[in-house]
Order: sequence, then structure tokens, then C-alpha cells
Amino acid sequence: MDGLDPADPGWIGGYRLLGRLGEGGMGRVYLARSERGRTVAVKVVKEELARKPDFRRRFTQEVKAAQRVGGDWTAPVLDADTEAPTPWVATGYVAGPSLAEVVDKQYGPLPPKSVRALAIGLVRALQAIHGAGLVHRDLKPSNVLVTIDGPRVIDFGIARALDVTTQSGEGLTMTGAVVGSPGFMSPEQVRGERVTFASDVFCLGAVLAYTVTGQLPFGAGEGGIHSLLFRIASGEADLDAIPEPWHGLIAACLAKDPSQRPTLDTLLTSIDGFEGADADGTGGAWLPGEVLAELGRHAVQLLNSEDPQSHALAGQASGPGPGAGAVQSPAPASAPSPVPGFGPPITYDPSTPPWQSSPPPGSLPPGGYQPGGFHQGGPPPGGFHQSGPRTPHHSLSNSRQVTARSTRKLANALTVLLALYTLPLLIRSVVLDVAYIQLSAQENTSDPSLIPDWENLRLATMASEILDGLVGVVVVIVWAFWFQRTRNNAEAFEPGRVRHSLGLAAGSWFIPVVNLYMPKQIGNDVWTVTTGRPKGARRWLLHTWWWFWLCYLVTYTNDSISSWYDDDFAVGATDDIVNSQLTILIGVVTAVLAILFVRRLTNLQQARMAEGA
Repeated sequence: MDGLDPADPGWIGGYRLLGRLGEGGMGRVYLARSERGRTVAVKVVKEELARKPDFRRRFTQEVKAAQRVGGDWTAPVLDADTEAPTPWVATGYVAGPSLAEVVDKQYGPLPPKSVRALAIGLVRALQAIHGAGLVHRDLKPSNVLVTIDGPRVIDFGIARALDVTTQSGEGLTMTGAVVGSPGFMSPEQVRGERVTFASDVFCLGAVLAYTVTGQLPFGAGEGGIHSLLFRIASGEADLDAIPEPWHGLIAACLAKDPSQRPTLDTLLTSIDGFEGADADGTGGAWLPGEVLAELGRHAVQLLNSEDPQSHALAGQASGPGPGAGAVQSPAPASAPSPVPGFGPPITYDPSTPPWQSSPPPGSLPPGGYQPGGFHQGGPPPGGFHQSGPRTPHHSLSNSRQVTARSTRKLANALTVLLALYTLPLLIRSVVLDVAYIQLSAQENTSDPSLIPDWENLRLATMASEILDGLVGVVVVIVWAFWFQRTRNNAEAFEPGRVRHSLGLAAGSWFIPVVNLYMPKQIGNDVWTVTTGRPKGARRWLLHTWWWFWLCYLVTYTNDSISSWYDDDFAVGATDDIVNSQLTILIGVVTAVLAILFVRRLTNLQQARMAEGA
């Protein structure tokens, strides 16, 4: 999100501009407020498109049709001037992130209840759009905005006006021109065939598959754009990770033959029969708590985005609200920017979700597809994208810039310390074996202190326990530093993707109860951000180590209650030795797994830093 440039107008029609939301093949989109204070998104068409009579005629038709679209599931078209020298259209501003932002950056694949509510909202939005005689043609995650009350679909009908800019004189699509967004296009769009309402059903299936798995059903552009389009037109979608009943419904939507796809009414009936939400799909908290909290914070920020200085400067423009169709004097460059990442449209790059690996050589260029479609030899023919270079990564919990730092030395120190930690455990195991053999030869009710070398065995056991405790303290201290450093690196890789603060990365290990689950959550986030994948990448190592650590914590606590040499009877001493041997076994395995976990995560982060160097 950028502030206004000196060349930007201060007013468009009756709307005072606040900042830029994005720019793309069709033109530029601004965040603005009406004279009565309503927040809107104003899209201004590029001059070169406005000079084409066919485009202006189609744009006028589509805007009029879009104004007829009603319902609670779309961003309404509020105002437009298609006859102005620079045509524009104003739509309702939706203060929520795109579905792409939620899945790619905030949360990941949504749970079943959220998917069901989303699906109901999208079906009803398409019913409203189709009821107005429009085909959306570009239904994709970045055109679906997420709000507390449900999803909202934007940019319906506008992309159709761009058809004339990609057609030859005979009305056929020019070679190399594609209207739509690769990854979320229907086969008939890929082939340049006639597009019907069924095309939106196919796109709906692709969006739902992405929402459930976090991955595109036809791949993320491996092998290049032509390979992706070929898979959409002729290949089968990868739906293995989608559970029933969504698997069957999504597979039906992705049928190659448009006539074989279900109607919207059929889809709505089927989804209403799924479990996981109320009948209308929006009751209660339909979104995960993390997403709802983010929506609330940014809604408050949006209310405070008004700058009194900007308002005063706007009041100095020519009169109160300028007339419709007028693009007025430039606004100052210091005009305030609205909340970053919110409002239509939002940049979305389907080729590189944060948890998927980078495309192989020869595939899509960095940055992937721009929202609104792909057009050979020029900008995408629809939608808008965020302009300008990316800002440096900053932590959400700290205003300073976060820089990734190597954890190699800490990892090496941990490896040595963990290896040393197992030595007193193994020594104690040998001592306990000797004591067990001696005690087993005695009567169950005999005094353990009567066995040979009882005093030496007791001292050896105590010495190994003390040495084990001392090394354990050093391990805990170094571990806290290493774990905090890895969390810091994850914040540098993907700001805001790790759920808990940097201080909790070290402190949570020492907080009772909290240390039973919070470090695991942080570890999951760090692993996902580092590998770029929500699954795989030998993640089993993280899970296995964690469960062994919890088992060791429980058995270690139980073993610390009493020692074999404190018992009054031999039978009690042997039972304590058995429990101690089990604790030692789990402790050794946990230490080995911890070494493997530390080495693996450290190597992954080193490789990630090397890629960004």
C-alpha cells in the first residue's frame, strides 16, 4: 500500500483519494472516501485503453450490468463515469484481507467449518453475478476478500471488457493472449473457447481446492506457463490431499467438459448437507481465531487512517465535492496510506506460496503471475497489482528490522552438550545394572544396604545424577539461545508468520504448563517458514523429538521422586531401578533426536540464508 504521488489527483468524481491500493494492466486503483464519509475503492482506466472505442463500449456495458449485482456476498458497484476522458468505477471497500493473504501468509489451509462457510458464500456470490447476466471469468483467491461476516467477491464483470483488447479483427483471441489467471482458469479459457457460467464453477473448484490444501490443484507453474496451461486443459488435478466430502464435490467442479459440472443450485444443496457449520454458513466465528484477531486489529487501524492535515489540504481544492467525472488537482505526497494488505485488490502470486519450494529453472519468472490474468508481451490484462519494490522484512512485534543470523556455532555447541548429556546417563545405567543384579539376589523384604558395595553404588549413582543435572542446566541455557535465534531467523524470512513473540521463544520453555505446547507451536511455525512447506521436509523429526521430550519430562519427574538407595526393601529398590532405566533409555533417545532436530533445522536455515544472499 502506497501513499499518493504528486501526480495523483486529489479527487475523482465525488471521492477524495487517500492512497494507492495497486496498479495493473487495466489501470490504477485508489482508496477513497465519499463526501459522506464512506470508504470506497476507485478504479481508474488507463488512457490507452480509454482511447479504444470497443473497450469503452464494453466497459460501459459491463459496469451497468455489474451495478445490477446485489446480495451480501459481493463488493457492490456504487458509482461510475464511463464517459469521462479517464473512465472510472467506484466499488464498496471491503476491510478484509484476500483469501490468498489468509492462506499464504496468515494462517494456511482453512479448517472444514471455514471452508464450508466460504463455499456457501462463493456460491451465493456467483448466483448473484450470474443472475445479472455476468460471468466473473477471474474468480481466484485474490478476488475473494475475507470479512467477519463471510467472503466477498470483487472484480466481477470488469475483466470481460478487456476481451476486446486481446481479440483480432475477426473476434478471435490473439495468439499468446489469455484472459484470466493461470492456475485458476477453466479449460475453455485456456483454449480460447466460448466461456459460460460453467467456467466460474471450474474456477470455484480450483479456489476451494486451494483453500483446503494451500496448493494449486494443477501445480504452481512447474515447467513454465505453457506446461501449467496444458495441465489445466488436458491433465488431471492433484486432489489426493483433499478429504471427503470435499474431494467429490471439487472433482465434479473441475470436470473438463463444462456440461458435466454441477450447477450452483446443486452445489449449494450438496454443501448444505456437509457437517461443520450452520445452515447459512456464517453463524458464529466462521474463521480461525488468529484471522479474526487480525481482522479486528486492522479494522481499528482503518478507522484511524484519516489524516487531519490531508483533510485540510483536500478542503483547499476547488470547492467542496468536485463534479462527477472530474479528476482534480494532485494530492500531496504526504497523504496517509491506509492499512497495508487490506482492501480490493490485493497482490496474489499463485506460483510461490510461502510454504512451497521455488519453481525449477525454466519455469515462471520471479514474482509469478500478476492478479487479473496473464498477457504475453505486456502487463496482465485484468486486475491490479501492488506497485513498487517490496519493503524490507520487519517483525510485527518489533519495529526494528530483523536480520537472519547463523545458528551454526550454537548448533555445534548444542550437539556437543547433548552428546555429553548422554554420558552420565549411560554411566548411571551401568551402575544401576550392577545394583539390580545385587538386589535381585536378596529377599524382597531385605534391607538394600546389605548388598555388597552398596555405598560405592550409591555414591556412583548420586555422582552421575549430579553430573547429569549440571550438564542439563548448560544444555537448557544454550538451547534457549539457539531456539530464540532460529525464531528470529524465521521472522526475517517471513515477517509475522510465527505466532508467538521472540521473547516467548526462549521464555516459554520455563513457564509451567505453557512449555508443554507453546514451544511446539513456535517450532512448527519456524519449520514451515524455513522450509516453505506445511508438510514433508522431514517434519516427522520435529514431531518425534517433541513427543519423546514430553515422555522424558514425565518419566524424569517421576524418577526424581525417589532413588533406589532410599528404599527400605529390596523389592522397592528394584522397582525404582526399572523406572530409572526406562527414564535413561527415553533420555538417550530424546538427546539423539534433539541432535538430529538441531542439525536439520540449522542446515535448513543456513540453506535459506544462502539462497537469499
